[in-house]
Amino acid sequence: MSDDQFDIVIEKGRTESNYWRDLSRFRELFYILSWRDIKVRYKQTVVGTSWVFIRPLLTMIVFTFAFNKVAKLPSPDETPYALLVLAGLLPWQFFSTSMSDASNSLIGNTNLITKVYFPRLIIPASSVITGFVDLIVSFGLLLLVLIYYQFVPSVNIVFLPIFLILVFFLSFGLGIYLTALNVKYRDFRYIIPFVIQFGLYLSPVGYVSDIVPSEWRVLFSINPMVGVIDGFRWSILGFGEFPFFSVTITVIATIVTMIFGIWYFRRTERSFADSI
Repeated sequence: MSDDQFDIVIEKGRTESNYWRDLSRFRELFYILSWRDIKVRYKQTVVGTSWVFIRPLLTMIVFTFAFNKVAKLPSPDETPYALLVLAGLLPWQFFSTSMSDASNSLIGNTNLITKVYFPRLIIPASSVITGFVDLIVSFGLLLLVLIYYQFVPSVNIVFLPIFLILVFFLSFGLGIYLTALNVKYRDFRYIIPFVIQFGLYLSPVGYVSDIVPSEWRVLFSINPMVGVIDGFRWSILGFGEFPFFSVTITVIATIVTMIFGIWYFRRTERSFADSI
């Protein structure tokens, strides 16, 4: 029998033994939920999907003014400061949006969870996929800014997919962990926005990592988004050496977060319907 033709049999222990196979069987639900989230996000908005470009554009302008014009922070190798900000802003915006949306995804689908069987992992995963689609589309803004400044990307850009994969799985691992926590402890709906806002300034979005004093560099690099943002800038703009130390920490953090996030989500998944 093919995966397209299968019966759901409810019996003790069956869902556990067939959980990962069911993820493949319910793959169409990924598409449905992701497409629904995209449509709902921009439904009844005046400019529609243009918000994918407007949000990073306005943030780029504000950060460029605040950090470059007011704080007088320099840009390495005479790279336009707006490009420096945008190259760091795109992965951060995806990361923060994915964590925020994923953490509330189960609570926002209460009726679906309490009435229908399917692997619950699909719901936060679809939120992260939706954010990833926005990230890919927003690269159009980066292209326009590159053209505006007549800036040719570095040959290092061939390594950009590596950092896209890193930020995707980092966001996914943290997202499913926070989703499970938010179902059990509703305080996290208030904590997460604060952490995201605080993390924006602890990550090198509006500045480069080189301005951080050497004695604080190790502690600063513990933030896994440092390696992602440094990697994006190295790939797109090409200045500096490969950020080996921060990227290594990011890779380790991503692996640990994925393993722990999936483990905790699966451990608490049985009680989701009762907790919600």
